[in-house]
Amino acid sequence: MIDTTGARPILLVEDNPMDLDLTLRAFRRRKLANPIEVARDGQEALDWIPRWAAGAPTPLVVLLDLKLPCLDGLEVLRQFRADPVSEHLPVVVLTSSSEDRDIQAAYRLGANSYIVKPVDFEKFTEVAAQIELYWCLLNHPAR
Repeated sequence: MIDTTGARPILLVEDNPMDLDLTLRAFRRRKLANPIEVARDGQEALDWIPRWAAGAPTPLVVLLDLKLPCLDGLEVLRQFRADPVSEHLPVVVLTSSSEDRDIQAAYRLGANSYIVKPVDFEKFTEVAAQIELYWCLLNHPAR
């Protein structure tokens, strides 16, 4: 995605086409200024690390689904935290799983937040608004 605003991107790691569309529509409705980059599986998410190392802008926040093909979200999180380029990136797990073991594992691996995806579009738009408010406007990220 081409950024014409100068704003740092959000990396959305999501394989489900319906959830991807729902997320993108919710952010469009919010008129989010940050460009959204999409990785459709765990390996695509990890493929960003060398790009960031080469100077591509790091995202303000990574929105990470857990149930992904190739590598699951927990493994992506583990590898993000193991690499100096991505170890401090804010990672918000945004997933359908409300399983306690997934929540505990995500936090143990360094997730900054864990949000269970609402199914209803209006509620999802509220979640998008909260993500935008905190991670894009209030939070002061590392560069």
